[in-house]
Amino acid sequence: MTTGSETVVPISRAVNVSVEQPQVVAMCKKHDAIISAIETLPSGGTRVVLMNSADAAKIIKAFGSKVLTGTVARTHWMRAV
Repeated sequence: MTTGSETVVPISRAVNVSVEQPQVVAMCKKHDAIISAIETLPSGGTRVVLMNSADAAKIIKAFGSKVLTGTVARTHWMRAV
Protein backbone atom coordinates (compact mmCIF):
# COMPACT_ATOMS: atom_id res chain seq x y z
CA MET A 1 0.00 0.00 0.00
CA THR A 2 1.33 3.47 -0.79
CA THR A 3 0.34 6.72 0.89
CA GLY A 4 1.86 9.77 -0.77
CA SER A 5 5.59 9.10 -1.02
CA GLU A 6 5.65 6.39 1.67
CA THR A 7 5.11 2.69 1.26
CA VAL A 8 3.17 1.24 4.18
CA VAL A 9 3.82 -2.39 5.05
CA PRO A 10 1.07 -3.91 7.18
CA ILE A 11 2.30 -5.49 10.42
CA SER A 12 1.01 -8.91 11.42
CA ARG A 13 -0.84 -9.15 14.71
CA ALA A 14 1.21 -12.28 15.56
CA VAL A 15 4.62 -11.93 17.23
CA ASN A 16 7.06 -14.71 18.13
CA VAL A 17 9.52 -13.94 20.92
CA SER A 18 12.28 -15.87 22.69
CA VAL A 19 10.86 -15.34 26.19
CA GLU A 20 8.39 -17.27 28.35
CA GLN A 21 4.64 -16.54 28.50
CA PRO A 22 4.64 -14.72 31.88
CA GLN A 23 7.15 -12.18 30.54
CA VAL A 24 5.04 -11.66 27.41
CA VAL A 25 1.88 -11.16 29.45
CA ALA A 26 3.67 -8.65 31.71
CA MET A 27 5.08 -6.71 28.75
CA CYS A 28 1.67 -6.58 27.07
CA LYS A 29 0.11 -5.31 30.29
CA LYS A 30 2.85 -2.67 30.66
CA HIS A 31 2.22 -1.39 27.12
CA ASP A 32 -1.60 -1.74 27.23
CA ALA A 33 -1.47 -4.27 24.38
CA ILE A 34 -4.45 -6.63 24.39
CA ILE A 35 -3.72 -10.32 23.80
CA SER A 36 -6.03 -12.24 21.48
CA ALA A 37 -4.20 -15.61 21.75
CA ILE A 38 -0.97 -16.90 23.27
CA GLU A 39 0.91 -20.20 23.02
CA THR A 40 4.25 -21.71 24.02
CA LEU A 41 6.47 -22.65 21.08
CA PRO A 42 7.89 -26.22 21.10
CA SER A 43 11.43 -24.92 20.58
CA GLY A 44 11.08 -22.39 23.41
CA GLY A 45 9.63 -18.94 23.43
CA THR A 46 6.12 -17.68 22.94
CA ARG A 47 3.77 -16.78 20.09
CA VAL A 48 1.36 -14.02 20.94
CA VAL A 49 -1.41 -12.63 18.76
CA LEU A 50 -2.49 -9.12 19.63
CA MET A 51 -5.86 -7.53 18.97
CA ASN A 52 -4.44 -5.13 16.36
CA SER A 53 -1.26 -4.32 14.46
CA ALA A 54 -0.63 -1.17 16.52
CA ASP A 55 -0.36 -3.31 19.67
CA ALA A 56 1.88 -5.76 17.80
CA ALA A 57 4.17 -2.89 16.77
CA LYS A 58 4.47 -1.77 20.41
CA ILE A 59 5.41 -5.30 21.52
CA ILE A 60 7.90 -5.78 18.68
CA LYS A 61 9.62 -2.54 19.69
CA ALA A 62 9.55 -3.47 23.40
CA PHE A 63 11.14 -6.90 22.87
CA GLY A 64 13.66 -5.73 20.26
CA SER A 65 16.25 -8.45 19.57
CA LYS A 66 14.13 -11.08 21.36
CA VAL A 67 11.65 -11.07 18.47
CA LEU A 68 12.01 -14.27 16.42
CA THR A 69 12.05 -13.80 12.66
CA GLY A 70 11.29 -16.35 10.00
CA THR A 71 9.23 -19.50 10.36
CA VAL A 72 8.91 -21.12 13.78
CA ALA A 73 7.60 -24.59 14.64
CA ARG A 74 4.24 -24.60 16.38
CA THR A 75 2.24 -27.27 18.18
CA HIS A 76 -0.67 -28.49 16.11
CA TRP A 77 -4.03 -27.77 17.69
CA MET A 78 -5.96 -30.94 18.50
CA ARG A 79 -9.64 -30.95 19.27
CA ALA A 80 -10.68 -32.65 22.50
CA VAL A 81 -13.17 -35.48 22.06
